[in-house]
Amino acid sequence: MNKLPEHVAIIMDGNGRWAKQKGKQRFIGHKKGAKAVREVIEVAAEQQIKFLTLFAFSCDNWNRPEEEVSLLMKLLVSSLKKEFNHLIENNIQLKTIGDLNKLSLTVREELYHVIEKTKKNTGMVLTLALNYGAQEEITNAVKAIADKVKNNIISPEKVDQSTINEHLYSRFLPPVDLLIRTSGEERISNFLLWHIAYAELYFTKTLWPDFSKENLLEALINFNKRERRFGKTSEQLTN
Repeated sequence: MNKLPEHVAIIMDGNGRWAKQKGKQRFIGHKKGAKAVREVIEVAAEQQIKFLTLFAFSCDNWNRPEEEVSLLMKLLVSSLKKEFNHLIENNIQLKTIGDLNKLSLTVREELYHVIEKTKKNTGMVLTLALNYGAQEEITNAVKAIADKVKNNIISPEKVDQSTINEHLYSRFLPPVDLLIRTSGEERISNFLLWHIAYAELYFTKTLWPDFSKENLLEALINFNKRERRFGKTSEQLTN
């Protein structure tokens, strides 16, 4: 492949349906999904993807049963502890986007620990979207900019796309090149709306727990075949 995406974002969907198909509890699907996460991280790093962003927990997911949310948080903590050495050995830097204040102290402490210990890694940047919603992110950015305009820190005439980007949780991320969603659903679900303006969208019916190395490579091959015009014509790209 001579044309790989710099930034791959994934909506990991289908854990619950996978568990239901297997006649198991939903949490078993989440545990199996965590294993798929590791395989995808390994393959992305092998393919020298610079940024991998995973939609781990939406701000809307708090509406799920309390027991399921609690188990998801415990799984997050245990996964961070389990994968810490793997991140260090593979030179992967961990970051997060979203409002972490609603997460428990235990979850935040483990996140901050891994983020701090991996911040000097120079390989792939792995970003977990936690308690994240893109509309909320943009709304908060607009409020922050409006406050600065009100206090004469920024003049309205100076507000542009870069200004908005600088006030996002995800300001350190480049535009998304490839957005993948599993499970057959074909929607964005309030994920990285600012960054996917020109992203290539890839939908697969594979449920997330079954998403493997081969599935990710298939998505990358599909991306490699696409013509990205960014508003231009095909003729302009070849001239």
